[in-house]
Amino acid sequence: MIERRQEDEMLRMTLMGGQVRVMLCETTAMCQRAADIHGATPVCTAAMGRLMTATAMLGVMMKGERESVTVTIKGGGPMGTLVAVANHGDVKVCADDSRVQLPLRADGKLDVGGAVGREGRMSVVKDLGLREPYIGQCELVSGEIAMDFANYFTVSEQQPSLVALGVLTSGDAVLKAGGLLLQPMPGCPDEVIDQLELRSPMFADISREMTFACKEQLAEDWFRGMQPELLERTPLRYHCGCSRERMEKALISLGRRELESLIAEDRGAELGCHFCHSRYAFTTGELQELLQRATRD
Repeated sequence: MIERRQEDEMLRMTLMGGQVRVMLCETTAMCQRAADIHGATPVCTAAMGRLMTATAMLGVMMKGERESVTVTIKGGGPMGTLVAVANHGDVKVCADDSRVQLPLRADGKLDVGGAVGREGRMSVVKDLGLREPYIGQCELVSGEIAMDFANYFTVSEQQPSLVALGVLTSGDAVLKAGGLLLQPMPGCPDEVIDQLELRSPMFADISREMTFACKEQLAEDWFRGMQPELLERTPLRYHCGCSRERMEKALISLGRRELESLIAEDRGAELGCHFCHSRYAFTTGELQELLQRATRD
């Protein structure tokens, strides 16, 4: 029996002696944090929450703690561009417009695909600490995000995958959020894949399932008879690593001409973070110091 914990974390598991990779997570607290920071409507909370949850899976797969992954979705919907970044268990998200409101779909569910858009691309940039990052891209297939990530794994990484993502809301509150990733390893027998397909309806509404049972209990129920083995737990949290030092580096990177313009015309500068909405103000004197540093560099 897997020890049960009521917190945001990723369970990395295997089935059938390593024939299937499993990532199962709860992300309720970090989705609530994102909703609070961005003042998001329920449909935008669901969209950003699903994107964060899937990006967290990619982040946990990265081997080094300094490695990171950035997922960008441009679907042509009213939310505009969505961006999520994961560095191991730290995840953050933003969208051009997180206050979009749409009517529910005919089945009574939030219209995430309508908010995100269905005609566009998803790009995944993995910073592995090398000279050039890995970049994968694929066309959106639904805008509902789970199917889009499954398509990304299959098309860009040649890894057939089943992805389930869910964010259950009530007004401004996130009741439950989480996700599941199943990936058959090379050589996985067809009968094992058939078993997963037969059980897939059990995963379809994962956030609602999490209101009745914790993720550990769900793993035991869903994969009974398939030898589930827990390999690792990774805590998850909404965390933005922005700082005044990083903003200084961003200003220096603008170059001498742009800094001189800010000093002469704007008499100072204020930079804001899209992920946590922190603001950093710089006086004319501070910009002049940065200009000197830029000149020296």
